[in-house]
Amino acid sequence: MKNPQKHVLVLQHHRCENLGTIADALQQAHIEPRYIRSDAGEPIPKELGDAAGVIVMGGPQSVYEQDKFPYLRDEMRLIEDALRRERPVLGVCLGSQLLAATLGAKVCPGRKKQIGWFPVTLTDAGAVDSLFAGVPRTFVACHWHGDVFDLPHGATLLASSALTAHQAFRYGKNTYALLFHMEVTLPQIRTMVETFADELRTAGVDARALLTQTKKHVAAAQKIGAGIYQRWAALLG
Repeated sequence: MKNPQKHVLVLQHHRCENLGTIADALQQAHIEPRYIRSDAGEPIPKELGDAAGVIVMGGPQSVYEQDKFPYLRDEMRLIEDALRRERPVLGVCLGSQLLAATLGAKVCPGRKKQIGWFPVTLTDAGAVDSLFAGVPRTFVACHWHGDVFDLPHGATLLASSALTAHQAFRYGKNTYALLFHMEVTLPQIRTMVETFADELRTAGVDARALLTQTKKHVAAAQKIGAGIYQRWAALLG
């Protein structure tokens, strides 16, 4: 009898903030992504069940808006279950903030919104971390966040940027938080620019300039991201 394909749960908070190129890494590892659209009212399981791990994507919500978005509490409970079972977790942007909060760290608005393509620098620990093997010490990533997090107790800081001290961390052996985006595609950014046009205006970000930056940097980011996500997918066993 053929063994069922392994799968990973994907918590999605907005239709345009999907897996992007992370999906390619999962496909190569023969792992099926199972989306849960929490913002669309799809229920969050209380436990991971037979899922190999969980990926928590970005979105316009904030961790401290749990009264407005009560499903965020359910997501944190699921993350906690994954941590308890020591199954791999990957948090991207909002997902990284939810992971930090689940681990007891403070999440709050940053000094200013960071939207655009900016350098990220690996720490000494990041430079030798298995997920970032072969990655340049400094690389350009896509950023689209207003909130930041403290480093959770027991976590290892992997990357920082000029505006944001905590850009990535590892907890344990297989749990990773990335505040920045390496999974985005040009069509995805185009959709985000259209969808979040009001946010860009409020933040004083020029949409055309952002698209020009994306065309310049996205290919290199995807190449680096492919390695990062392939190595994380390998943790799913």
